[in-house]
Amino acid sequence: MTRPLIAPSILSADFASLGAEVRAITAAGADYIHVDVMDGHFVPNLTIGPAVVKALRPHTDRPFDVHLMISPVDPYLEAFAEAGADIITVQAEATTHLDRTLERIRALGKKAGVALNPSTPESAVAYVLDRLDLVLVMTVNPGFGGQSFIPAMIPKIQALRAMIGRRPIQIEVDGGVNPETARLCVQAGAEVLVAGSAVFQGGAGRYQANIAALRG
Repeated sequence: MTRPLIAPSILSADFASLGAEVRAITAAGADYIHVDVMDGHFVPNLTIGPAVVKALRPHTDRPFDVHLMISPVDPYLEAFAEAGADIITVQAEATTHLDRTLERIRALGKKAGVALNPSTPESAVAYVLDRLDLVLVMTVNPGFGGQSFIPAMIPKIQALRAMIGRRPIQIEVDGGVNPETARLCVQAGAEVLVAGSAVFQGGAGRYQANIAALRG
């Protein structure tokens, strides 16, 4: 198995000390900083906007992996690009014209990703592969951290791996990722692991060990 990249989700961080938390996970070996943006409409939770992304940008040199769980999404792409996002991932279910949305992200100079909810088949990205840098497989229903991994997503990861072939597209997974489920996801073809609770549990003194455990 290849060594997976770890993208700690700041949704599980201490929101009163987000800058310090981002610096701590960077020092602990995080590869990406995963930012969950939720609107209370597309998903049943409300989190942060571009201003927080901009405020956190000076605290790390790691790529900001921004997952937009919002609808409509197109009006906000430019704001998140300007705030410092490096990868902008949109939900396939949240935009009517997915190809156009991905083209816009790339025109803004950012990497483009598509996230698939558990009930959305991998075929949803079959005709936009040449616009993509990343596919995010949601291994829980989006909205809240701390949920249990959905085993049925393993075959979806495998199917995506076969569909992508030799294209330079990363497969990312998000939801219920811990050392056990991480291993299953990597075996199936995932390359980037988003983890919230599994990274941030135990406080800053545990972050490095927690990230190492996810890498296996």
